[in-house]
Amino acid sequence: MLVDQAQIIEALIETIQMVAFSLLFSALLGLPLGILLVVTRKGHLLENLPVFNVLNGIINVFRSIPFIILMVAIIPVTRLIVGTSIGTAAAVVPLVFYAGPYIARLIENSLLEVEPGVIEAAESMGATPWQIIIKFLIPEALSSLVLAFTIATVGLVGASAMAGAVGGGGLGDLAITYGYQRFDTTVMLITVGILVIMVQGLQTLGNISSKKIRRR
Repeated sequence: MLVDQAQIIEALIETIQMVAFSLLFSALLGLPLGILLVVTRKGHLLENLPVFNVLNGIINVFRSIPFIILMVAIIPVTRLIVGTSIGTAAAVVPLVFYAGPYIARLIENSLLEVEPGVIEAAESMGATPWQIIIKFLIPEALSSLVLAFTIATVGLVGASAMAGAVGGGGLGDLAITYGYQRFDTTVMLITVGILVIMVQGLQTLGNISSKKIRRR
């Protein structure tokens, strides 16, 4: 085995940092985009087809680009934002560009599951569109939204590992540098095992949280 325990722990911490910061900024981007995709569509609260069509098109473009290609394609943007294209901080930028539109779609799907009768009841009580969104639409979809963010987080774990292919750091970098390029099967198995445990833990936590919210 070519790496020690400290290197594995350091790679794990880098992966957690990448996923945490990427999820935070992706949520800040994806949540409002997802809400806008719902409320600006035809027949909804703030119907605005030009806005809907533009947002829908932009999100489709970003979602159609594989992450590894997106990561390389926006290297100039990454350098402009963080000053480098290598390392954990640099990997966060393409991860946000990748996950933001993905989260927007997940949010859209969750909000569209809310029964139209909930919105009609809120309108009959004189609630404004934004009151309906904040006090009715989001709370009604909360259980589904938790699952959506769980799926997004799991996706980010996988994408963060992929970022290691171009110097993004973390477990993916460790697996490629030592496990693949230096033929260290033990390192490869350890990194894969850690990633599997992370994904299983995140999915289980998301499922339990969603179930509790649904019961309430």
